[in-house]
Amino acid sequence: MMRVSLPAAILAASLGFSGFALADDAGYTLTIKDHQFTPTTLEIPADTKVKLTVKNLDPTAEEFESYDLNREKIVAGNGEITVSIGPLKPGTYKFFGDFHQDTANGTIVVK
Repeated sequence: MMRVSLPAAILAASLGFSGFALADDAGYTLTIKDHQFTPTTLEIPADTKVKLTVKNLDPTAEEFESYDLNREKIVAGNGEITVSIGPLKPGTYKFFGDFHQDTANGTIVVK
């Protein structure tokens, strides 16, 4: 049977807890209604990985797309998706709904 010293056990436990905290991504939500994103500007922290939930409240599909973020994902009518973003450097990143580009657009501001 293997023995573990108390200091080694404490170190292992503390590393495990800090690793868990780092894996907990921040969450943000965008909604689509009447072919428009709300909010149109979303602020997120720099150098942090975030989970972005996009909820489509319209009965028709929309596509969350961003050349700046290198993301493209269809959101079914009355459905939702999750998109992982980051970590990003400070700046402004544009996104749009590919099926309604004239009304469905916005920006993510990273500070």
